[in-house]
Amino acid sequence: MDAIEPIHAEDGDDGSDEDLSDDSAEDFPLFGADDDADDVSSFDRQGVVPTGSNPLETALLSKLDEDKAQDIVLIDLKGKSPMADTMIVASGRSHRHVGALADHLLRTLKEQGLGRAKVEGLPHCDWVLIDAGDVIVHLFRPEVRMFYNIEKIWAVDSAHRTANA
Repeated sequence: MDAIEPIHAEDGDDGSDEDLSDDSAEDFPLFGADDDADDVSSFDRQGVVPTGSNPLETALLSKLDEDKAQDIVLIDLKGKSPMADTMIVASGRSHRHVGALADHLLRTLKEQGLGRAKVEGLPHCDWVLIDAGDVIVHLFRPEVRMFYNIEKIWAVDSAHRTANA
């Protein structure tokens, strides 16, 4: 029986001068040499991420975006409710993702000087509520968020507000 020729030389040099580089990567902009760091349109998960009106909101929203939270919504509660000025609603992909989002937000709140934020729902991670005083954050798994649909409750053009107008 004949010996099988190895595909690669043991010492890293098989003696051939053939160029084995793959030029097909130039066809894909992801791997091209002229990548723009600012161009993330091909990876846009949810559209435009809302911007906060104060440093706390901005820090929380950027942390959610950085941690790949889905469907981030900022609801302005000024004039609607005395309990908070802003509500942030976002989704995680799984129990573990929701728990990680909550943990990272709590660390961000601590860095902002609000280490005593109240947290509910952390053991199960279906719906985690973080009360940071002026900002309330709701983190959901997608199925739970669709079931409760809390954005509809706080919508200005909600049907129960315009029916008797």
